[in-house]
Amino acid sequence: MSSNTVVLAFSGGLDTSFCVPYLKEKGLDVVTLFVDTGGVDDEERAYIEARAIELGAVAHHTVDGGDDIWEEVVVPLVQGGEIYQQQYPLLCSDRYIIVRKSLQLCRELGTKKFAHGCTGMGNDQVRFDLTVKTLGDFEILAPIRDIQQEHGNVREYEKAFLEERGFSTRAKASRYTINENLLGVTTSGSEVDEWEAPGDETYQLTAHPSEWPREALRASITFEEGVAVALDGEPIAGPELISVLNKRFGAYGVGRGYYTGDTTVGLKGRIVFEAPGLTCLLAAHRALEEAVSTGYQNQFKPVVAQKWVELVYKGFFYEPLKFDLEAYIESSQVFVNGTVTLETWGGKVSAVKIDSPHILRRAGAVYAQSADWNVTEAEGFIKLLGQSSTLHALVNSDEE
Repeated sequence: MSSNTVVLAFSGGLDTSFCVPYLKEKGLDVVTLFVDTGGVDDEERAYIEARAIELGAVAHHTVDGGDDIWEEVVVPLVQGGEIYQQQYPLLCSDRYIIVRKSLQLCRELGTKKFAHGCTGMGNDQVRFDLTVKTLGDFEILAPIRDIQQEHGNVREYEKAFLEERGFSTRAKASRYTINENLLGVTTSGSEVDEWEAPGDETYQLTAHPSEWPREALRASITFEEGVAVALDGEPIAGPELISVLNKRFGAYGVGRGYYTGDTTVGLKGRIVFEAPGLTCLLAAHRALEEAVSTGYQNQFKPVVAQKWVELVYKGFFYEPLKFDLEAYIESSQVFVNGTVTLETWGGKVSAVKIDSPHILRRAGAVYAQSADWNVTEAEGFIKLLGQSSTLHALVNSDEE
């Protein structure tokens, strides 16, 4: 490969489609890489490759990132049990896998040039650039940021640029910004950005309420040390599990949400997201963990997990603290073993049954039903438990 070779992280969308002829006209040999982090079928993968070659790429590569996103994102996210601002399940996390694999290809090709299609307006540029800077010494090329300095409406400019060179654009891609991976789908742009009600075209993975089945759906998920390993009693690989859950529970509208959040660049960001499988895993894991962990464990782990989520969301995927936090989260999962049955009638999912040898229960005592301690012991417990508060009231009372 020549010193002018650049590896472009390529999705086939409007932004990265623009990047290929733009970089080519700068005298660069563009090698495109599609990191398949899930959410596309064979037809779409073929389209992405054909699209890259059509636009002028000298070579195109497709690599699988499903196992990586499962192990590096889904497992710690589900074990942690927290999502960003209690709303958003980090569907953006595949960016880190994409960058890492792109830099791996750069090394294989002997080039220091890496390009991405992020704009200068959102969070993804932070995630891409910070990851590059923490993983090696590479030159970052960002064509969309380049044109943003001269053109206010970059999407319209990109479309016109491509059309002038005889390249068409997908109608939906030109109206919305859609990102899809193993975790789910996010949709922004158009009426979503205008704080209006999202249109029917924003339904990608989840069915509209008018299409929900009338019969309830149940599924059982088995966990070993906090990692989902089986569905309905059958062992299943992580990426396949979440893909199956996306289809089954997506048909019931589970996991669709609207997120308005505080972005890294300081603006309010609004998206529609759909994550049926991830929503199911989080619900099942939480139900199991709450049953087998102590009260203090259940109180403290969210503090750790919330910081982990913040670091991942804001671009610090390779920050050492993130790995320290993961070590704690992993250590908290030793006894998170068992099977949880989920049920949905549409729209939401509930954990309706928990089976585990580690549930913290004892023979002879069921909360509010029966006890193996007597009344005198109960009154003594209450007296000592509340002693500090009771003393404060007695010492500072105005009553004589």
